[in-house]
Amino acid sequence: MKTWKERVKSDYSEIRGVHHGPREGASMEQLDRELGYAQRLRVNSVRTFIREAEWHKDPEALEKKILDYTRLCAAHGISIMPIFSSGNQIRTYELLTQEEWEKKRAFLAAMIRLLKKEPNLLMWDVYNEPFCNDYLRNCPEEEYEPRYKKIEHDLRLQCQIVRELDDDTPITVGHELKEHLESTADLVDVIAFHDYLTTRKDIREVYEYAGKIAKEQGGKPVINNEMGCIGRANPYDVELQFCEEFHYGYYIFNLVIEGFWAPLHGIVYPDGTVRDPSIVAAMFGFYRNRGADRVIPQGNREEYAAVAVERVKKALSVDKQSLFTRFEATTDEILEAAEVCVNILECCEIVPMDNLLSARLFALRDIPEEKRDRAQIRRFAYEVSRKLQEYYCLY
Repeated sequence: MKTWKERVKSDYSEIRGVHHGPREGASMEQLDRELGYAQRLRVNSVRTFIREAEWHKDPEALEKKILDYTRLCAAHGISIMPIFSSGNQIRTYELLTQEEWEKKRAFLAAMIRLLKKEPNLLMWDVYNEPFCNDYLRNCPEEEYEPRYKKIEHDLRLQCQIVRELDDDTPITVGHELKEHLESTADLVDVIAFHDYLTTRKDIREVYEYAGKIAKEQGGKPVINNEMGCIGRANPYDVELQFCEEFHYGYYIFNLVIEGFWAPLHGIVYPDGTVRDPSIVAAMFGFYRNRGADRVIPQGNREEYAAVAVERVKKALSVDKQSLFTRFEATTDEILEAAEVCVNILECCEIVPMDNLLSARLFALRDIPEEKRDRAQIRRFAYEVSRKLQEYYCLY
């Protein structure tokens, strides 16, 4: 039996990973396009789920899909970390029976046989967040430890089975909380933690604790293989900065902004656009300046804000040329005037960026001229000019 030092290839600090993989409704062409975005982001690894239930239902179909995807990743210079199991959906739990273990072993053996010789296989993630589930979270206090021990027993046994089936490829377990790391620290080759904590103090404690566990195990490599959630007060750029400081490889959740997790996770949309450019910047080592030396943007330093407000006022005004005739700006002219205000508001980040003013502007422009609601367009122009006027105290 090899030691972990013989299996690991490096300290894995070079990993710039994301969560991605085949999913319902996404063709291989779409996946190829998305991996192209990953390549442009210099992503070099993906962490991806393999569903055991799907394999038992149709082994041939799943194996083809996973192999095709793995080779697609290789074509983009991206390694792969397959996940065999997940604890997230556990509602009730009993120790696996002999028959259940035989079925699981067949699945594990098939996946290892399928992917072991693929040159871009990085490591196996034996179990994703084994203790993150309603079975433990909602149980009476006195039942927590025996329930935890049942899952831990089968988790450790699954690690041992994967090791028996493949003594060459490193294994890890992606744990939800730092307190869970010790359950498998002696069995895995790489210590992997997840972090969705909400303050820098708590985040630092997780990184330090993972390093401590790794040191106790003889200096095993450490990675953060799941992080980043805008809905949990867990900024991507903050996590990435900690990864850089501690020299830990990482996997961002998720590459693509789509589906169930779209409101909370993701870097790029399926078309390659982004929601938050600060994530991309942080992936390249550029972080927001939160120090005392930061410079506040001055959108009216050269009086462009004042000119923009006056332009909207003019576009919204009515020029009574005579008793029975008057001149009004076209909706295109009103939107042009509004765009100048929008550009200053967004460039200087004066307004929230969750629902972009420019996106609302584009939506109004996309309406055919004959179907536009003139009052709606006037109201939009008025609102953006007022925001600029109030921010810079313009008369």
